[in-house]
Amino acid sequence: MKSQRRPVSILIIACFFILIGSIEFAVRFPELLAGPGYSVLAELVELLAIVAGAFMLRAQNWARWLAVAWAGFHVILSIHVPRDLIVHSLLFVVVTWFLLRPNSANYFRGKGFVGAQI
Repeated sequence: MKSQRRPVSILIIACFFILIGSIEFAVRFPELLAGPGYSVLAELVELLAIVAGAFMLRAQNWARWLAVAWAGFHVILSIHVPRDLIVHSLLFVVVTWFLLRPNSANYFRGKGFVGAQI
């Protein structure tokens, strides 16, 4: 069996999700300690970003769909703030485009291919 090489785009997106999820989790953690409420849901959403990123690195197909859903969820959350809506919409389009491309699909299906591709 050929060795699989992860597309560079998947590596970048997965690391981005892990980084953003970790930073946001750390920033909101004091709110969680102050008392339950909205912060619990926010922390769970950030943990989902970390999980999606980590399991995309392990070529788990469900993780790429979780990442797309996570990005789409943020578009919905930002619908009332035009600047945030633009940023989250662009993020959603870029993430979705890279995660649903044929070479990404091959990586997540476990079909071996050689060579880093964007």
